[in-house]
Amino acid sequence: MAPVTVDRREGPFGEVALRRRGEHFEIIANGCFLMDTSDGRSERLLVRAACDALPGRTGMSVLIGGLGVGFSLAEAAAEPRWGRITVVERESAVVDWHRYGPLAPFSEHALEDPRVEVIEADLVSYVQAYAQVGAVPAYDALCLDIDNGPDWTVTDGNVGLYSADGLTACRERLAPGGVLAVWSARPSAAFEKVLESVGFTEVRTIEIPVIRGVPDVVHLARKAA
Repeated sequence: MAPVTVDRREGPFGEVALRRRGEHFEIIANGCFLMDTSDGRSERLLVRAACDALPGRTGMSVLIGGLGVGFSLAEAAAEPRWGRITVVERESAVVDWHRYGPLAPFSEHALEDPRVEVIEADLVSYVQAYAQVGAVPAYDALCLDIDNGPDWTVTDGNVGLYSADGLTACRERLAPGGVLAVWSARPSAAFEKVLESVGFTEVRTIEIPVIRGVPDVVHLARKAA
């Protein structure tokens, strides 16, 4: 079935488009497919696995990097243990599609949840800047879903997020014992090694089988207590 473009906008990082294919929607950035609404298992697991790795904590704070089609946010909003949910999304169009447009049902209208704060910013700049000045409270979990993972970025600048410097900045934004969860379209042993090299512990990968091709994965790692 041929897709139908619902909205297309030019932003500071290029073109972003929302397309509909049958009953599902998909987000396209600079002509590259990012994600769709056909299967949200791995995006939900991104947040659920981080929560499960923090037993006994309540009133926790989580930063979700990338709003996407909203499955990760919906999963976070459904969990009462999250006391503060921060979403960092650089594309205002994506935020609009969830506030006023056709993606609101997929995020289950979670932007209306009083625990949720949306920050329209580039995640790499946001994490690195605040890691330097220490101006915001630390998070119990960072759940990052940027481009297609550490080995398959769409925007050149996002490569820095998965570098040693970027991951060090992520570590600094975590509370002691906090968890970093990273979504990827395929496993990456090299990325696991970088996580370990910057001081993360308990590094592991959860695979989510797909119908065709390599599995989606969630990389998990912990900051020392």
